[in-house]
Amino acid sequence: MSELVLRARDLHKVFEKKDSKLPIVKGVSFDLMKGDCVAIMGSSGAGKSTLLHLLGGLDRPTSGDIYFGPQLVNLWKLSDEDLSRFRNENLGFIFQFHYLLPEFTALENVMMPALIAGETKESASVRALELLSYVGLKDRIEHRPAELSGGEQQRVAIARSVMMKPKLILADEMTGNLDSENGRRVIDLLLNLNQELGIAILLVTHDHHVAGRMKRVLTMKDGKIQTS
Repeated sequence: MSELVLRARDLHKVFEKKDSKLPIVKGVSFDLMKGDCVAIMGSSGAGKSTLLHLLGGLDRPTSGDIYFGPQLVNLWKLSDEDLSRFRNENLGFIFQFHYLLPEFTALENVMMPALIAGETKESASVRALELLSYVGLKDRIEHRPAELSGGEQQRVAIARSVMMKPKLILADEMTGNLDSENGRRVIDLLLNLNQELGIAILLVTHDHHVAGRMKRVLTMKDGKIQTS
């Protein structure tokens, strides 16, 4: 039987503004297993990015539960400090905007999650160099983000996302700022990581070509999700 990575149960997210309430996520439930590769599609405002933030522990649901791993760790039962540590050690994030630290080199950006976790610079640099080599940037390790192309920056972000050998990568419109060729390359890279390391992938996209390369597609409409 496949190993459970993530279980969402009856997730709701309501944003409150003065005297009004705006429900964005409305009772979402689904499971992700090891090696899953899933796309979430839907129109703007459907709640896709909000859902991704909930699943990654970046935002708290109004109600519902998120469990992680076969031990069924309930993310929202963790303290803020433990949740931050848990995210760093178990989840990888890739966004449309790469959020690389501009003052650091590609190597230093990839090392950052390990340094936050308390690893030595020596140990972190070895792993980061391996990952940058894997994504084809061995010759760019000393370059800062401004010296890299958009596709190269996103490959650095992918390398950073797997620095801690996560069980799950959450990606939000990761090809949105790339041309079609660079978009294809970063999806190729992500799928290779999925196949070789068994990392589960959950990505939000508007691109039907990207979604078509995933093993499963979930459609989100009006805050609810259904299998398509």
